[in-house]
Parts: sequence; C-alpha cells; structure tokens
Amino acid sequence: METGPAFESKRRRVPAMAPEERREALIAATIPLLHAHGTDVSTRQIASAAGVAEGTIFGVFESKSQLVVCSLVKALDPQPTLDALAAIDRGAGLRQRVAEAAEIVHNRFIEGAHLMHAARRLFFETAPDAGAQQRMADSRQRMHEAVVEIFEADVDLLRIPPDRAARLLLLHCGANAFGPFGDPEEFRGTDLATLLLDGILIKDDKRGDRTTC
Repeated sequence: METGPAFESKRRRVPAMAPEERREALIAATIPLLHAHGTDVSTRQIASAAGVAEGTIFGVFESKSQLVVCSLVKALDPQPTLDALAAIDRGAGLRQRVAEAAEIVHNRFIEGAHLMHAARRLFFETAPDAGAQQRMADSRQRMHEAVVEIFEADVDLLRIPPDRAARLLLLHCGANAFGPFGDPEEFRGTDLATLLLDGILIKDDKRGDRTTC
C-alpha cells in the first residue's frame, strides 16, 4: 500500500464533490438499489454502491427517507418518455404513430411498475407527501398531453376526441402492465393501434350489431 508524504499530497489533491454533486451521485447509486430491493434498501447498501462512508449520506440528506423520495422522483421522471414521444415522426401515418406511442408508453410502465407501486405506497400511505403526490399527478398529465398530440394531427379521422383516444391508449397500456390479465411479453403496439383504430369486428360482418334475448 502506498504511504508517505507523496501519497498524502496526492490524496489531498482529489477535489471533494460539491453538495449538489454528492446528492446527485447518491441518487444515481440509489435508483438501481430501489429496483432490486424496493424502499427497504439500507443506507449501508447505498453507501457501498456509492463508494462513500455511510455518514456521508446524512451530510447532504436529512434522512434515508428523504434520499429514497428524491431517488423515486428521479427514477420516475417522465422526461425521457416525453422526449421519445416527441421524437415520433409526425409525418408518419396515424396507425404507425399510435403503434410507436403505445410501445413507448408500455415500456415505461413495465420498466417502472414496481417503483410506481412503491412510490404510491410511500407518498400516499406510509409517509404522505403532498408535494410528491402533486409531482406524480403532473407527470400523468404531461404524459396524457404528449399522447394527445399523437392523435391531434388526424382529428378529422377520429370518431372520438384526441383527449379520449389518448386516455384509452394509456388505460390499455396501464392495464397490461399493472392488471391481473396483462401479458407484457405478448404486448404489441401494432395490436393496440389496430384495436383502437379498427375495433375487433370484421367490417363487412353485420352480426356484431344483432341483439339477443
């Protein structure tokens, strides 16, 4: 092991992180642990993953709970999903745009499903947090608005308003990700686009309009 004045000088030259940088580094280390262990992750595990002493956490966060909340908020930040939705080619046909949007939204729900459950329990039940609750509501609204834009360019082709069409897409993606009858491995954006835009009846078959006693 290297020792002596030269080593001590080298160690002193390593710049310390600013508080905000340290916070971001701890959050970055915590997010994968939340995926693996949920909100039961320990400060010891976080410190080990971040390569710092356990006490360092409490130099920039008031408690483990505050770090977990900040990490959940960061992990569930909708911006990457919003960016992906915004990047869909608006010149493509409606069917293609809807299929791509469905894949993007569904992937977000699947990747963050257990974190969303954990956040809801934490923010609404275990340690109610009005600010975090509002951020979750804002995220849902921003997601909804981004999907509405997918439909708006072809509003003249729709029997329902783009707002309602977007809700149906989000509802189906959410049910497939979180519901008891979902099958994430079998999900296809093209299938959902067909369901939303065409329904499930064969168009020249009128039997679906019959009523029975």
